[in-house]
Amino acid sequence: MAHDGPHIVPKSTLLKVFGALIVLTLLTYGVSLVSLGPLGVPVAIGIAASKASLVVMFFMHLKYDNPVNALTFTIGTIFVVVFVGMTLLDTAFRGDLDNVSGQTIQQAEAEQEQAEKQQKQISEEELRIAPSDYPGQDRGANLPTEDGGSE
Repeated sequence: MAHDGPHIVPKSTLLKVFGALIVLTLLTYGVSLVSLGPLGVPVAIGIAASKASLVVMFFMHLKYDNPVNALTFTIGTIFVVVFVGMTLLDTAFRGDLDNVSGQTIQQAEAEQEQAEKQQKQISEEELRIAPSDYPGQDRGANLPTEDGGSE
């Protein structure tokens, strides 16, 4: 007699999967304490994908279900991975389209700031606005007085 109900997963298998999920959760925490640089996000996504796979296969019984359901889930997952990957690529390389030189954006910005600082430095000659600012000249000795003559 065929059994059309849900597949009964043994308690030992569920406990093993639960233990694996606990280990992966601890691994996620451990990896968060270590600085992996640019590999931090891919490692975290890989661990999360492993945990999600265990939950879907055993707790949601997809491993024992109709293969069409597994195919539907797999195609959906592939689309999510492609869309998230495109988004990560977009945010990782945002602003680099105009950067055709060998230097990074940070280096170019620092160079531009340095050039702006140099432009703001006004020479001593440009600051001279009054006759007294010019060395070696008599201070106002040749200025006209109120009666029209000079002193």
